[in-house]
Amino acid sequence: MSLTPFEHPFLSGLMGDAEIASLFSAEADIAAMLRFETALAEAEADCGIIPAETAEAIVSGLSGFVPAMAALAQGVANDGVVIPELVRQLRRAVGGAAAEKVHFGVTSQDVIDTSLVLRLKTATDILTKRLAAVTAELAGVSTRYGANPLMGYTRMQAAIPITVFDRVQSWLLPLERSGARLAAFGAEDFAIQFGGAAGTLEKFGDKGAAVRAALAAKLDLVDRLQWHSQRDGIAELAGLLSTITGSLGKFGQDVALLSEVGGEIGLSGGGGSSAMPHKQNPVAAELLVTLARFNAVQLSGIHHSLVHEQERSGAAWALEWLVLPQMVVATGVSLLIAMRLLQQLTELGRSSDR
Repeated sequence: MSLTPFEHPFLSGLMGDAEIASLFSAEADIAAMLRFETALAEAEADCGIIPAETAEAIVSGLSGFVPAMAALAQGVANDGVVIPELVRQLRRAVGGAAAEKVHFGVTSQDVIDTSLVLRLKTATDILTKRLAAVTAELAGVSTRYGANPLMGYTRMQAAIPITVFDRVQSWLLPLERSGARLAAFGAEDFAIQFGGAAGTLEKFGDKGAAVRAALAAKLDLVDRLQWHSQRDGIAELAGLLSTITGSLGKFGQDVALLSEVGGEIGLSGGGGSSAMPHKQNPVAAELLVTLARFNAVQLSGIHHSLVHEQERSGAAWALEWLVLPQMVVATGVSLLIAMRLLQQLTELGRSSDR
């Protein structure tokens, strides 16, 4: 075993998703933080908070910035967050009089949360496209095999005959609904985090809202009041992720049961057995069930992290760091596995020519 199978040297062969996992790397995080800091300087200049030449010096000074990672790790050990040490490094990179205006008016959580939102937005775009591909493939399965008869089961007992179309609809429709919800969330709910020390933007006087709007526009995020201790948006996204993997888990469970009964499904490329070479195990179907249960468990952690005390929290906030990235990657893996399973499908139901 390992701390995470999603990036393990060989377990990632089953559960890996390099495209989405890369969004949660230190490099991606720092790149998003740099986007925030440079856009902040530009927005502050646009609103008359700092001179334009100061913003230009900040943008220029940070353009080739390479962090000292060991110092960042030590800084987190000392401060609990990466931003104090990162800002020290950024100010050294900028140098001169402009250095003191790096990170002006904001707090660590503004940078860290906005970095997360930028990367979640990219991840959500990827998940939305994958989910659309899976639903399209399921619709194709319904077209090809929909008229074939299939035994319907209620409470794990044979009930009455149904068609493949009937069963596929129970797989397809929840995913279509989740796809619409995820696309709407991606378009409307990724908001800038911008509040300063206690959410009041006290260093900007009456220009705080204008700076926030300018910064949100530069980062292509929603302009919204700070949400330091209001984590319902994070919880809503996590709930969508768990719903998607749960729906895919139902699909996987049904396929595994069809494989057990035999005669009503054909799959190519199943998993081999070291003890029974004649077997083709429904590995992809089983993994969909595993990932559904994994995200269902993680969701409770996100709901615990809703309890952010007062204006800002450390404990609840750090819980998100442990849980949310794994939920996103698990959802990405689940969609990849679902597509693989659909492409392995060679027969479904009892065709009329048998």
